[in-house]
Amino acid sequence: MFVLPPPPRPPQNVYYPSGPGGMTTVLLDTSNTVGHPSGPEYQLAVGEGIYTLQDDVHLATPPPHPSEHTTAIPNPLATAPLPPTTGVKLSLSRVNPRKPPHLYKIANSGSTISNLATYSIKESEKESRSSHETSSDGLAAQFVTVTAGKTPVFGEDNALLTPAVGKDGVKRKKPKTNIVKSNSSFISRVMPHEAMTKRIQEHNPEGLFAFANINRAFQWLDLSSNNDTKAQHIIKILFTKAHMLCHDISAFTKGPNHLDIIMGASTADIMWFEAFSQKYARINKNAVINASPIHQIKWLPGSENLFLAAHTDGTLIVYDKERDDAAFVPEESTTPIDIHSKGSEKDHRSLHVNKSVNSRNQKSNPVASWKISNHRINDFAFSPDSRHLAVVTDDGYLQIIDYLNENVDGEGMVEHEVESRTRTAELPPVMSKIIDEDPMSWLGFEEDCIITACAHGHIRLWGRPQEATNSSQVDLNS
Repeated sequence: MFVLPPPPRPPQNVYYPSGPGGMTTVLLDTSNTVGHPSGPEYQLAVGEGIYTLQDDVHLATPPPHPSEHTTAIPNPLATAPLPPTTGVKLSLSRVNPRKPPHLYKIANSGSTISNLATYSIKESEKESRSSHETSSDGLAAQFVTVTAGKTPVFGEDNALLTPAVGKDGVKRKKPKTNIVKSNSSFISRVMPHEAMTKRIQEHNPEGLFAFANINRAFQWLDLSSNNDTKAQHIIKILFTKAHMLCHDISAFTKGPNHLDIIMGASTADIMWFEAFSQKYARINKNAVINASPIHQIKWLPGSENLFLAAHTDGTLIVYDKERDDAAFVPEESTTPIDIHSKGSEKDHRSLHVNKSVNSRNQKSNPVASWKISNHRINDFAFSPDSRHLAVVTDDGYLQIIDYLNENVDGEGMVEHEVESRTRTAELPPVMSKIIDEDPMSWLGFEEDCIITACAHGHIRLWGRPQEATNSSQVDLNS
């Protein structure tokens, strides 16, 4: 017998006094909160010690925009596709991090300290050890430049992508539009903190800035401030309809007074935001280049202007933050096929180049465009040497791509079907514990804490074991 599921309960909150057509609109929380729960249930016991929950920052879920048509009680049997969304994700930055990092060695009953050295895996016999690898006697190896030379930057062989050099050299540019004074319909409201300038000036250079998304809101937080201001945003941006699904901070341009952030939206728009000047620019405006939502976005290693965006239609696109947009037509006609579908003849080319980085047409975005799959791209990451790109698609495939050469002949490209969970060997976990009722959407490791974020807005900072902070610190260069 088929039984209908119970209807979801409408949220019990306050309301807008009026909305479109005089109808009321649900209004959710508008202010962040911070708590400091304690007890055994807020501790994580592992071999190195006990991680203790220090702060629980709860981001306010913004209300829907009054112009949006919202259904108070959605139909649980509806088959219409839901709008793309994602849980809370963080982009972290320390303006002046401590260098070099330290290693903490803790001797306890559950762990042992090994005197063996740690070495990275060499790609070839010609490569030598990097400067931070230590020998068995604890001394740092002499720095030897890899014979392969410096890792090339994507697009450096194309002179059309070289920034113009003026009388004062290459100037670092900022977006032109002030986000606070903007009258764009893309942005609904901007709320800077009343003491924003003072908070930025008093910020510890070694402290932790965090940028977080939740629904149609994007917030800049100072996670190293005192308890009174930790939950208070430095600046909060509310978009009209767009939900920011991903974002990234440029490590290349990061400085004491400069932070370049790129954000990918559910509407396919990309926003380049410079935090300190509060200025922004829109890229792929009104989906002129690609209309699919952006599920992941990252700056290209070693590049000041270029970044890579993964659209949900299986396309990877390289954009330049300083170039204008133009309607895009693939330069190389490649019929999109589902290379991973069962029963079809497998195409030996998994990377279809719609536009090459070596193209002579570089007056506008995109810089390069590649079709990876007809399935959604879930995530991608660059290799430690910045020479390869790992891409995971929604059909369960992992591809390792030589993106610098845009290899389309299969050489340098590895394609692997991810095994199902029932066929994958599982190792016993070091620690397993439920830390929130909501699904976890982000996890990060810092020198002094572990940070977790859940889908519905809880950002939790777990302090490292006290033994680690009191034990002797081993400098990598000692």
